[in-house]
Amino acid sequence: MNYAIAVLDIGKTNKKIVIYDDQLNQIDSVYKSIPTIRYEDLDVEDAEGIETWFYENLKTLGTKYNIRSLSISAHGATCACVDAEGKLSVPVVAYTNEVPETLHDEFYNEMGSVEELQQETGTAQVKPLINLAKLLYFIKKRFPSEYEKTDKVLMYAQYFAWRLTGQFAADYTYTGCHSYLWDFKDWRWSGVAEKLGLLDKLPAEPGNPGDVLGTISPEVADRTGLNPETQVTAGLHDSNSSLIPYLIKGEEDFILNSTGTWCVVMHPVKDYAFTEQELGKTVFYNISARQELVKTAIFMGGLEFETYMTLLQSLNKTDAYPDFNRDIVQKAIEKGTDFIVPGVVRGAGQFPDSRPGVWEGETFYSLEDIQSGAKVPGFFSDFVYAHAVLNLSLAMQTAVALERVSISDGSPIYIEGGFRNNDVYKRIIADMYPASPVYTTSIKEASSYGAAISGKAALEGLNLEDLADLVKIEMNGVELEKLIKLDDYRISFTEKLV
Repeated sequence: MNYAIAVLDIGKTNKKIVIYDDQLNQIDSVYKSIPTIRYEDLDVEDAEGIETWFYENLKTLGTKYNIRSLSISAHGATCACVDAEGKLSVPVVAYTNEVPETLHDEFYNEMGSVEELQQETGTAQVKPLINLAKLLYFIKKRFPSEYEKTDKVLMYAQYFAWRLTGQFAADYTYTGCHSYLWDFKDWRWSGVAEKLGLLDKLPAEPGNPGDVLGTISPEVADRTGLNPETQVTAGLHDSNSSLIPYLIKGEEDFILNSTGTWCVVMHPVKDYAFTEQELGKTVFYNISARQELVKTAIFMGGLEFETYMTLLQSLNKTDAYPDFNRDIVQKAIEKGTDFIVPGVVRGAGQFPDSRPGVWEGETFYSLEDIQSGAKVPGFFSDFVYAHAVLNLSLAMQTAVALERVSISDGSPIYIEGGFRNNDVYKRIIADMYPASPVYTTSIKEASSYGAAISGKAALEGLNLEDLADLVKIEMNGVELEKLIKLDDYRISFTEKLV
């Protein structure tokens, strides 16, 4: 009998249910933006609202498709603390909350230095609270009496799997993603997890994302109308999910630049090591769905792009996205005086100490002043030129990320997600790395697709590789434009970081 796989894809901004048939073709989807809500003076994830929305839509979709498997993909750096009765003991605190610098200092004084923890746990410091152990450290201090009631700590993907099945689990992809909770050298829960008193609140060890936790609970079956035998897998981290199709196609060496709110640059590697130059920088290791090492660097490129494009479109009274214009991009490079410098969320990218804003010649405009309208750079009124400057900034940040994950000549670069449609960005990247072919890929909903592959493999008792023939990735090469003086622009850009 034909069946369907439903992927619950929990992005930071958009929540989705994506339906795949048993040949891994996407056949339906529903989306909703479910923002954080305020609790006291904090932003917290609306976990209850997300769950209710999932159930309501599964009830509708279940009447149209024979859903046999539920798989979960979730954004990182988020966890749920639950009490002995299974209720949230503490709200699901969003990782975007700004905290005093003293909290970061206290964390490293107690847990170990930034460099020591990077060596042990494969984790780089990413602010505000994007390191999961630091988020838990904050929660313990901010909600001491509530946290005292915590019986279990579940990473975000596994929280929803637990809500569906009542089964407690962790998986490697989420555990190993800039969390400080996993010891990459000894392959066990880290000293940080132990110091935080988490060992009795976590599973004895993580499992694989395709592990079958069981079937949906009677309550979930009643609320959704799904077959009580609907199977649920453990779930996984979204960026690692998007890597699955490329891994199982047998590529020997490649770099995936997965672009969304976060640009996540991932390079599967065999050895675990940091150079002296990498320590203290935003480079870390992930663990793939097959327990392989993935060297990774991140920055909030999608958020930065949308922030500035909203400003530029408003100022210029347009909703357009300019096409590539070689003359204008070359003009911005050769002029070499106008720069949009990262980021939007300070402390979260490849230049964590940079103050977000714009240089026009020797004049600096802070992002805050531009957004308020207090001071706006003159070149912002030249829409196509300003768009080129914005994409040059994103390309410069991407270059740092590519080099920090050890790109080498000949390693193909795959661009997926939103920026695959950004002709200016992808052509600049191709020209910066002429020895490495650059491709855009055809995968829709990459994190959902990887989770669907995982769900199908689990349902049929297969290895991920067994599904390689079903996975089709259309590659479109990006032609070189032979832009000149990109290296000079990069040097000037770096000198303007403040």
